[in-house]
Amino acid sequence: MAGSGQVVTYRELDDRSNRLAQLFWDAGLRFGDHVAVLMENRAEFFEPCWAAQRSGLFFTCINTHFNADEVAYILDDCDAQVLVTSDTLRDVAAELVDKMPRVKVRLMVGEEALVVDGYEPYALARDRYPAVPLDEELEGTRMLYSSGTTGRPKGVKYKITRQRVGEQPVEMGMMTTVWGMDGDAIYLSPAPLYHSAPLFYSMSTMRLGGTVIVMEHFDPERALAYIEQYKVTHSQWVPTMFVRMLKMPDEVRAKYDLSSQKVVLHAAAPCSVETKRKMIEWWGPIIDEYYAATEGTGATYVSSPDWLAHPGSVGRSMLGPIHILDESGASQPAGEVGTVWFEPPPNRPGFEYHKDEAKTRDSFNDKGWSTVGDMGYLDADGYLFLTDRRTFMIVSGGVNIYPQEAENLLIDHPKVYDVAVFGIPDPEMGERVHAVVQPTAWDDAGPELEQELLAYCRAHLSHYKCPLAVDFDPELPREQTGKLYKRLLRDRYWGDKTSRIV
Repeated sequence: MAGSGQVVTYRELDDRSNRLAQLFWDAGLRFGDHVAVLMENRAEFFEPCWAAQRSGLFFTCINTHFNADEVAYILDDCDAQVLVTSDTLRDVAAELVDKMPRVKVRLMVGEEALVVDGYEPYALARDRYPAVPLDEELEGTRMLYSSGTTGRPKGVKYKITRQRVGEQPVEMGMMTTVWGMDGDAIYLSPAPLYHSAPLFYSMSTMRLGGTVIVMEHFDPERALAYIEQYKVTHSQWVPTMFVRMLKMPDEVRAKYDLSSQKVVLHAAAPCSVETKRKMIEWWGPIIDEYYAATEGTGATYVSSPDWLAHPGSVGRSMLGPIHILDESGASQPAGEVGTVWFEPPPNRPGFEYHKDEAKTRDSFNDKGWSTVGDMGYLDADGYLFLTDRRTFMIVSGGVNIYPQEAENLLIDHPKVYDVAVFGIPDPEMGERVHAVVQPTAWDDAGPELEQELLAYCRAHLSHYKCPLAVDFDPELPREQTGKLYKRLLRDRYWGDKTSRIV
């Protein structure tokens, strides 16, 4: 753990996850059953994950910012029979006791004196079992839930078959062949472990015998200090973290020795061209980007040199071909925006949305290609450029507007700390473009900064793509993973309207 310096050795992790696997087995869990983890970033986080991974179970890691009702929905939806939580979240855990009747094993990590009624002390329960592997160790896998920015979260369930533990997952190929990760890798994870990429890359680094450094919470200056302190070789970030680090004073950014870094990855959210260019200038051409979804049906990759030749791109496909289709399903030529569809390579395991046949069906077309609803285009060289999520597209006077363009521009303004652009009701145009800005200094918020930002937009973008007004907010509802809960902002303006036809 980066802040506390607490260390978990491989022997300790192996023993503890074996004990927990024995506990799961004794509780009656068998291949394909589900356990859930609700914990902040802490040393014990990986124990239940590895116990499930080596028991043929699905493990669902839950967002620690959810309230009790939101957690209870996921526990019920994923059919969890076990919940492992922590004393830090004991208030939510106490509310959950009467909301999860099907969860038969309830464990709480932390001080025994702080364990709430309805839970058993985690270490006490775990250590009743022997630290030996199950007679038959089968590969399990994660089943994580979409973030719920556009409605109820849905579980992304991979199709798994009974296979013995040990074989390296195919999706780890990039880590070893392209990014050179092995037993000497020192991987820094600055994001919450309940999110897909931090969880997968941390556990995959462990498969390779490397060292994982987990930040308890992201802080821009501390992140730099940890790179120096732990001699980090590999790391993964979201663009919001880049923005936070770039907005620190030059003298702070120059204080730390970052020369141990070999590969820096980023993903999960759009990154503005200017932000990425500044990061490459600062850290060197070691910043690689990939684009993928939790669903795992497609992925792209772009190195720093290739990105500099195709600025703004998220790269070319690492798996099957990419197709850009319009609403009728017709292919779009290079440069034309449409929905991004991935054609899966042969023998690629599929996925489904747990208990949602309709959503699963809508994610595939008659050719077997899949989409998560992102919009984008391919250039003549086959590089993918994303424009936005279909659900965030603004339709103003019949014209499609992708708010990511204005967001990418505004976030580079020195007085903007965070920004969201979206459509709000307009009686004449249907929707109009609107921005909500978190200023770098709250004292700047007001009409003068609003006019400065509107003029800045109009100087760099076509006027129809620019916000007509700017509101200010002390803090935007952004998840630690970098994902913006734009729906929460939109709801302030749309209220209970169920139609976008005003």
